[in-house]
Amino acid sequence: MTAAGLTHIDAAGEAHMVDVGDKAETVRVATAEGHVRMAPATLDLILAGNAKKGDVIGTARLAGIMAAKQTANLIPLCHPLMLTRVSVEIGEDPALPGLRVTATAKLTGRTGVEMEALTAVSVACLTIYDMAKAADREMEIGGVRLVEKSGGRSGDYRRRER
Repeated sequence: MTAAGLTHIDAAGEAHMVDVGDKAETVRVATAEGHVRMAPATLDLILAGNAKKGDVIGTARLAGIMAAKQTANLIPLCHPLMLTRVSVEIGEDPALPGLRVTATAKLTGRTGVEMEALTAVSVACLTIYDMAKAADREMEIGGVRLVEKSGGRSGDYRRRER
């Protein structure tokens, strides 16, 4: 690790992939969340299954799972990982109003799966936007964040409510 504490930047300030070869294999799990805020009528349209492009929630769930598996192709310094589980849950949140997306990624390996969970949430939210934009161009994607992670040298983490 460099003096600044960034693991992907060396002393000369150059980006590199971290060598995880000497790390122990452990079970690692990460959960992330995000949301898509929209007009109440748009939410009703999606929940009723009446969006022009089809099943918004089912398609977004699949897009999130597929995205988690492609994280190393999208984020330059991420390691390709052999995921053992990816789940994406999408549910109504009337307080937004909109949809809340939660993704969990899991593996047994030498590096964490935080980026896979975050990528799954991000792409699921983008898919919701894409599929419903004809009805509501003012939708807003937000709140994408790591909720918790376990395993690895740095130990467990759980986001504190603020």
